Amino acid sequence: MPDRKLFTHYPEVIEYLYGQLAYFQHSGAKALKPGLKNIRLLCDHLGQPHLKFPSIHIAGTNGKGSTANMIAAVLQSAGYKTGLYTSPHLKSFTERIRIQGIEIPEREVLSFVNKNLELIENIQPSFFETTVAMAFQYFAQEEVDVAVIEVGMGGRLDSTNIIYPVLSVITNISYDHQAFLGETLQEIAAEKAGIIKENTPVVISQYQEEVFQVFEAKARSCDADLFLATKGFHLEYSKEAENFQVYKKDDLYLSNLKPDLKGEYQQKNLLGVLQSLEILIKLGWEIRKSDIREGIELCTMYTGFKGRWQILHRLPLTICDIAHNEDGILEVFQQIKHLNYKNLHIITGFSKDKDIKKMLAIYPSKAFYYFCHYNSPRALNAYTLKETAQSAGLSGKAFESVSYALQEAQNLADKNDLILILGSAYIIAELAEI
Repeated sequence: MPDRKLFTHYPEVIEYLYGQLAYFQHSGAKALKPGLKNIRLLCDHLGQPHLKFPSIHIAGTNGKGSTANMIAAVLQSAGYKTGLYTSPHLKSFTERIRIQGIEIPEREVLSFVNKNLELIENIQPSFFETTVAMAFQYFAQEEVDVAVIEVGMGGRLDSTNIIYPVLSVITNISYDHQAFLGETLQEIAAEKAGIIKENTPVVISQYQEEVFQVFEAKARSCDADLFLATKGFHLEYSKEAENFQVYKKDDLYLSNLKPDLKGEYQQKNLLGVLQSLEILIKLGWEIRKSDIREGIELCTMYTGFKGRWQILHRLPLTICDIAHNEDGILEVFQQIKHLNYKNLHIITGFSKDKDIKKMLAIYPSKAFYYFCHYNSPRALNAYTLKETAQSAGLSGKAFESVSYALQEAQNLADKNDLILILGSAYIIAELAEI
């Protein structure tokens, strides 16, 4: 293979990562390379960077991003230099790799690809595999005290699963990516349980009767202590004050905790976060209650997290959420029941691989819809979505872009209305306000 010319500018290297390598968000299933062979080859070449810092590994269907960001924020508040790897990004590739909430500099992305270009060309890893290796190398190079690592998809065969964490966390299990993870909740849970490691504690954020035995069996086989968050902590939520009374067993642990990440549905994630921090404290990590409060209440300031129940405007109230599967969207619709508004406007769109009829069946009929598609070959055409939605009893208009849809909604909405934007992270990513 002739030598490829090195890149001189960041836009060139990003175009290469998106174009030359297989990028799931654009290409779908053909971008996936199941197995850990490629990431092991990359990390062998890099000198095993993932072994040079302690890590916390987080999997689950919904809530893993919120959980990762809250844990990272608390660790930062406690004084630890904290790396954070999440996916997908909303606006910029660099959002995926952060230290102390600061995104990886573009020059580091350029340098990593140039230094390892021959290897990348020979191995032909996926976009995700390359990104994970880049994150591990950057965290090792910058000598982080700890890195919080979010699984991309599944767990067992996910590229992040070569780490040996001090703690594993599994948030919840619901239907998503069934073509890759299995058709039943038990099969999906088995894939997520793949992050459980030998003699490593694991937190289960939410008790789900149909899958809990999967986690228990995997933990037993690994001699891993399993902690169910709902047994260690419980919460009382005030809708009016939007805060929580946190109880450890029966004792008040934190009063009037007001998480930065809004939505009553965050309480499931919050329990997992609290239980995870309790384990870290028992393992010798120096984390005070004041650190826990500050990290949870100032999460977005510490980590730059976006897209979860994010308020974009007040008049009319405009909220976006990256909920993109059945359970996540149902949680959002439960949350809006606590809001006072006149009329509901919903901007939505999906990728082609979703079960559209099943998704649309959970959308409220008493709303006006703005169907749109995002800028990707994987996006479902807005006009096709509109036709399918009409057969489900949902009425609205189709738009060529997210920005046009939002502009129309803002023109039509009364100041006392609610505009809700959801259905895909890539819909949210194209909002100028994010």
